[in-house]
Amino acid sequence: MLSATSIKKLSCTCIPHLRCYATVSSFLVNNSIGKPPVPPSSTNPSHTLSQLDQTVLASLQRTAHRPRYSLFDLIGQYINNSGRILDVSLPYESRPVSRRKVALEENDNDIVLVTNCIRDEDTGEHKITVSSGFVLEVPTLPGSMVVTCAHTLEEIRRTPLALKHLREPSLRSVLSGMFVVTGTSSPIFHTVSSVSSTLPRSDILLLTCDKLPVRTLPVSPYPAPPQTTIHVHLAVHDLPHGEYSQSDEWRPGVGGTWRRWGRGEVKGYRDLAGRETKPGTYDSLSHMLFAPLPTPGSSGGPIVDEESGAVVGISLGSRMDNRIEGIRGWGVPSEAIYEMFSLPGLEGKM
Repeated sequence: MLSATSIKKLSCTCIPHLRCYATVSSFLVNNSIGKPPVPPSSTNPSHTLSQLDQTVLASLQRTAHRPRYSLFDLIGQYINNSGRILDVSLPYESRPVSRRKVALEENDNDIVLVTNCIRDEDTGEHKITVSSGFVLEVPTLPGSMVVTCAHTLEEIRRTPLALKHLREPSLRSVLSGMFVVTGTSSPIFHTVSSVSSTLPRSDILLLTCDKLPVRTLPVSPYPAPPQTTIHVHLAVHDLPHGEYSQSDEWRPGVGGTWRRWGRGEVKGYRDLAGRETKPGTYDSLSHMLFAPLPTPGSSGGPIVDEESGAVVGISLGSRMDNRIEGIRGWGVPSEAIYEMFSLPGLEGKM
């Protein structure tokens, strides 16, 4: 029988290249590194949101006689018009004149809400998703064109209530629609008539509706360099507490919500693979990182350059950048909006 000393000598002789490697637990990989934050629970909606729900459902009931504006038809357009280039151009306004700059200090409401709604009249079950948006300056159109995020539409189209209608499209008990909401004390619901174009990879879409009583915002086709001072439009359903509790800065927003501009800066850019990219190179600037973190309900809202007063990005949410930098705001640079429009001078030639 070998002694402990003999076993030690034998192991060193027979396995001369044995090495120990560091390992990472799958728990850490799946739960700590690069995982986006868990969205807040919506199982207990706030009173303000419930009030908004009631108003949305009432507007849906009033438009039930116009089936061509159903949410399911708009979802079909969302799919079919992916990557579509419109036969109109969007003005380049990287340095807008004073009257066109986004009014950060004034108590105006140029930011709109976009609501998607489905209701089953037989069961009373309903689903509503809400995002922010803003109106683009497209002079040749008789109505208004609104840009917003796409993930709230993706969310509602995959709900059991929507899938039930898709399986049984003849169901007459299901009402649906999409609305653009303007106004503070007395919200006005404008029915969305079409989804003009979408960029699913960039998480943005263009909506068309009747002329809206709000100002259009100037959009810059050029990415803002990192460390540029910006203002991010923040929206909430109730006055927040904790990290977002600057109550003196919150003002009444659209549809009974609250809003304010959060001052911060551009942190950087990423391509579709998540690699770091930089403006002024041939890199693809698919997404932008910024501070401050947007609040739930801010998705689709504008990110404004403080110096120029032009929109330089669209807020989409937040994500973990890395373990050192932590969670950052996640958006898309405004140059992506121009991918859905014709170049100036090429209108009608596409």
